[in-house]
Amino acid sequence: MRRAFVVGHPIAHSRSPLIHGHWLSEHGIAGSYERIAVAPDAFEAFFRRLPESGFSGGNVTIPHKEAAFALCDALSPRARAIGAVNTLVVGADGRIFGDNTDAPGFTAHLDQSLGAGWPERAGTALVLGAGGAARAVVVGLAERGLARIVVANRTRARAETVAALAPGIATAIEWDAIPALMPEAGLLVNTTALGMAGNPPLDLDLAPLPANAAVADIVYVPLETGLLAAARARGLPAIDGLGMLLHQAVPGFEAWFGVRPRVTEALRAVVVADLPR
Repeated sequence: MRRAFVVGHPIAHSRSPLIHGHWLSEHGIAGSYERIAVAPDAFEAFFRRLPESGFSGGNVTIPHKEAAFALCDALSPRARAIGAVNTLVVGADGRIFGDNTDAPGFTAHLDQSLGAGWPERAGTALVLGAGGAARAVVVGLAERGLARIVVANRTRARAETVAALAPGIATAIEWDAIPALMPEAGLLVNTTALGMAGNPPLDLDLAPLPANAAVADIVYVPLETGLLAAARARGLPAIDGLGMLLHQAVPGFEAWFGVRPRVTEALRAVVVADLPR
């Protein structure tokens, strides 16, 4: 029986077991996917034991993504660029490979939501925030050939660090410059925690966006943030953060269990049912 896991601290909130459990059942695979709580000071010991653990690999979530990055025997170019790992694969030789599937997870959800050709239609993407999620989003957008990416953050230096991940494509601006840039943006992406349950809302007037722009938010609790509600009110495509969570899980499942699963409405319904109302 193949086994996989998600490790973090805390970990009870993780919905990854719902996703992978659904796919295991759907494909009739004798396998398991479990939550494992590991404190930061115990993570390296946990990581070192993986080759003898019987696990095929697993997911890494907060606060261990950077630690996993430092410990892996080999890294995907994407993980190396982002500087964080969310997916581990234990090889037959005991070596551990690290990847970051947040980037392709985000763009795969855009594929599903906006259809073919969205990178060309978007032209310029305006990315709000400069944390780990912004790094993944910028790398993913650059991989998909966006002509221009602009990163906005309250600390300009952090925005510049993220923009440096896509040289020649991405630039940085200060937060106050967002309204002036919005008329050029065919895609607006919020990677901050603003609008998440328990956090302040993202106070942003979407009126300057072009009529054909799309708005994405990586927040999925609540499923429809104030930003997405404002986008819908303007008649703009609104892409929630749940799709990124679902799509980022696909490569890991394929690596651990040997089947490439699909993100379906049935899977989405399983996870939506578990979200707080």
